[in-house]
Amino acid sequence: MTKHISFSQLKNWAKCPFYHKLVSIDKVDGAFSGNIYTAFGSALHETIENHLEKKISDDNLKDFFSQSFEKERASLKEEIKDDNYNKFLLQGEKLVEKYKEELDSYFGEKYEIVSCEEKIYEKINDFTLDNYMFKGYIDLVVKVGDIYHILDWKSCSWGWDAKRRSDTNTTYQLVLYKYYYAIKHDIDPKNIKCHFGLLKRTAKKDHVEIFEITTGPRRIKNAVQLLTKALHNIHKKNYMKNRLSCDRCEFKGTKWCP
Repeated sequence: MTKHISFSQLKNWAKCPFYHKLVSIDKVDGAFSGNIYTAFGSALHETIENHLEKKISDDNLKDFFSQSFEKERASLKEEIKDDNYNKFLLQGEKLVEKYKEELDSYFGEKYEIVSCEEKIYEKINDFTLDNYMFKGYIDLVVKVGDIYHILDWKSCSWGWDAKRRSDTNTTYQLVLYKYYYAIKHDIDPKNIKCHFGLLKRTAKKDHVEIFEITTGPRRIKNAVQLLTKALHNIHKKNYMKNRLSCDRCEFKGTKWCP
């Protein structure tokens, strides 16, 4: 049977192999299932995707975001107080009206939208002990001339510092997306660039910021090596605890991880 691994699962494994086991293998109830920040981000993603695909007009951006955010709120296990929800709602309404202007400015007038929320489901040929697919969804692919640009939207408060911008736990997502997008479409990786788009809730200016990250051959090699290392250990059922991650783990002190 063909199995798959996503970047979020790889990120969990890098955080703590035992945590990955609890969440992805054992599927223990009690794992993090979302909060107002994830609900906000999901509503932004859905609104932008539908707008770029011309399923909603400029005039309906705020209403669509409001409905999507309310739907996400209703799906959460934890209760969100109205005053906090309304604060996030106003911030989101501002962002969905500003994102397109920044997108147009960043890529210029002649960019072409290739796809939104494109699924990646490609065989991991670098791992040979079992059949695994790499699974992911690319928020946006645009093309300028002969160059493809992969973009992933991230909602945040004021922005990212230099450490976050270069953190492999963040950047390897796009590195692997580039690697498997190139395989899927038989494109030279040299013709693919990767970018993050920050949607900043509390920023005083530059509410939407797009920037490119480095995705050269060395970084691709390192990301693929991390992926195959994780699969090797998962295949061998080596689920060592990373005790450096215990303090922020929801399973700390529970029967699942005493």
